[in-house]
Amino acid sequence: MRRLEGKGAFAGVFAALLFAAVLVGACGVLLESALRAHAPVDRYAAADAVVTGPQNVTQRMKRVGDDPETQSRPLAERARVPVAAAGALRSVPGVRAVVADVSFPVLTSTGRAVTGHGWESAALRPFKLSEGRAPQGPDEVVLSRSAGVRAGSTVRLQAGGAPRAYRVTGLVSSGPAAAFFTTATAAALNGHPGQADALAVLTRGKPDAGELRKAAPGLTVATGAARGDAEDRAVAAARPDIVEIAGSFGGVAVMTALVVVGGLIVLSVRERGREFALLRAVGATPWQVRGRLVRETARAAVPAGLIGGVLSLGAGAAMHAAMVREGVLPDGFGLSLTPLPALAALAVTVLAATASALLASLRVSRIRPVQALGESAAEPPRLPRWRVVTGIVLLVAGANALGVAAVTTGPTASASLGGLVMALVVSVALLGPLLARAGERVLGRAAAALSPVAGRLARHAASAAALRAGSIMTPVTLAVAFAGVQLFAQSTIAHATTAQFAAGNRADQVIVASGPGLPQSAAEAARRVPGVTAATPVKRTTVVMAVKELGEKNLRSLTAQGVGADAAATMDPKVASGRLGALRGNAVALSRDVAAGLHVGSTAPLWLGDGTRIDARVVAVYERGLGFGDVLLPYDLVAAHSSTSLDDHVLVRGHADLRSVTAAYLGAQAVGRDAFGARLSDETRLQGFINYVVVGAIAGFIVIGLVTTLALATGARRREFALLRLVGATRRQVLRMLRLEALIVLGTGAAAGSLIVAVVVPAFATAVTGLPLPAVSPVTCAAILATVAGSGAAAVLLPARAMLRRRTSPRIH
Repeated sequence: MRRLEGKGAFAGVFAALLFAAVLVGACGVLLESALRAHAPVDRYAAADAVVTGPQNVTQRMKRVGDDPETQSRPLAERARVPVAAAGALRSVPGVRAVVADVSFPVLTSTGRAVTGHGWESAALRPFKLSEGRAPQGPDEVVLSRSAGVRAGSTVRLQAGGAPRAYRVTGLVSSGPAAAFFTTATAAALNGHPGQADALAVLTRGKPDAGELRKAAPGLTVATGAARGDAEDRAVAAARPDIVEIAGSFGGVAVMTALVVVGGLIVLSVRERGREFALLRAVGATPWQVRGRLVRETARAAVPAGLIGGVLSLGAGAAMHAAMVREGVLPDGFGLSLTPLPALAALAVTVLAATASALLASLRVSRIRPVQALGESAAEPPRLPRWRVVTGIVLLVAGANALGVAAVTTGPTASASLGGLVMALVVSVALLGPLLARAGERVLGRAAAALSPVAGRLARHAASAAALRAGSIMTPVTLAVAFAGVQLFAQSTIAHATTAQFAAGNRADQVIVASGPGLPQSAAEAARRVPGVTAATPVKRTTVVMAVKELGEKNLRSLTAQGVGADAAATMDPKVASGRLGALRGNAVALSRDVAAGLHVGSTAPLWLGDGTRIDARVVAVYERGLGFGDVLLPYDLVAAHSSTSLDDHVLVRGHADLRSVTAAYLGAQAVGRDAFGARLSDETRLQGFINYVVVGAIAGFIVIGLVTTLALATGARRREFALLRLVGATRRQVLRMLRLEALIVLGTGAAAGSLIVAVVVPAFATAVTGLPLPAVSPVTCAAILATVAGSGAAAVLLPARAMLRRRTSPRIH
């Protein structure tokens, strides 16, 4: 009796399960890293606790028919604290000092960006003088030795305004690059008198967080690893998005593993139908047959899950390193490696394999032995009713999800893609034999026309083994559909972002900075240049707002820009209603992607970057949300609630000579509109890097599953090939038949996958751009189809060539 370990089935199932475990575990590593991520504690290392403003926006959201749900989103900007709160903290028993810390970007004359602080903040790391003395006057500074200056020298530094000269009174040797001013000078340069970024608490022992919270009501007290988030908001701000992305792709990875591995096991069981029929004929009960198959599958699943789980830790670390290297993850977004992702990969792998084996064995173990023997020789002419009904239901569900993706916008449309593709692919898997027969009728005729003898044999083989062809089609369809939808959706967003900005950018020149930003005075200086008709400062930020999605509101972090009063002269976000010139006070302009249920004149709660809530009055709704962000706000409002006083860039209308402006500020330069558009395009492509990494991993697993499935299906046809040789077919004719049969089966699967792409991607493009015109690269299309076709053909022909080289005779069982 054959076992799963024989005839290559064990190796095929083992390989598929191994790569499934690696894929699931790697997504788990990213998810766990995101859940545990904290910015490293560096500058606050000597502080026992750090008191800041609120770091999250929390709101109870109503639910239709359910209890309200509490949702939370992190703040992207620092929420400042009043310096006066330090007095109450100093009165807490055990507190020996409270340091009011401020941080602001400083640019040196060499173009290097450092962080500015008051000298009393040097004790928090601590920074120690290696040379010289502490600053004492408004024109004195202590710099890091890495800045390459000497104590006693004079340097030009730019901090919030035009560059000015400072005398270097001392140097510090260790720690991140920093510039220390007197406390009064640092407060003035920070631009928020009476406020600090954080109050660092130094105690004589372990801090009593409860007492500190009582002394600072309404503020956040961070201890331990959470001090890093108080020091750097970038990691905390990125955490929810990475959790969402890793969780989403992890779910897709699990579903992909179920489809690929399940199809492989089903194919293996079907090829062994005669063996199971003989077992039933000699008295084995249905549960004995099922138990044997489940045990055999578990013998492959357990070691594959263990090995794959261990390897997944390395794969997850490699994915994390690639994202950090490309700047997708912020500096300090640490990697967490624990056994949990490996254990999850093992559990998913074993459960998926054993469940698939059990389901695959139900029918073959229930039917009568004589009937099973008959079906092992010839497939049943019709599919089971449950399979047809389930496939149609999933097809309808996919069509419904397609309708949702077409009428919704922005994040909701993006989130619906994964489930939509999987619903359609599973529908294809269930209805695969029907599609295989349809493909045989169309492509079979073409095959017969190419080669009358081999073509008729290929057509007959594809028609007689529709169940096998359907199992082979599923990974082909999945590979083409998943890769095509994800890649073309991302390219559609990137292209639409660049196109919308290019169409709406009225500026002739843009002043940009090579450092952390431009001082606020740069825009005013540009306005004074002859020939300049408008100069709009732009300040990017992130706001939190309740967005209506599918009838319910959810708290979302939205990209926003603060723009000057003359924004209408330098940008055209394609206002559909209202007026951009009305952006004053607490007014807001919304893109159509997030304005669902709101119109000009509506008022909605909105939380600015530092958590300040305003009742925003909608004065305009515009269509180019990808190019200009989800929200446009008055510049003064954003500047008053931002971590830094620097602008991101200045849009200038007029072909004037701006060299006098750029020469006045360190790191400033004027670029043309096309060059600035190219920068934006590069940033957009970089934001999609995480999608490309994970999509590449999942698509690679699908291709591996495809190769394994095809190799197993081909290896099981040894007896068929031997019979063909006995009746006079030459080796060349058999190989030609296989090539044409691969053309029929792979072509049908690729056509089904391409049809899914052709339906889903235009619907997505309609949702995000308003037109069913996706950005599809012919080169990418060809690469996807060539990869699938090439790997599939190799998986069929290479095992067949090896079998046909041997002198085999059919074994009659």
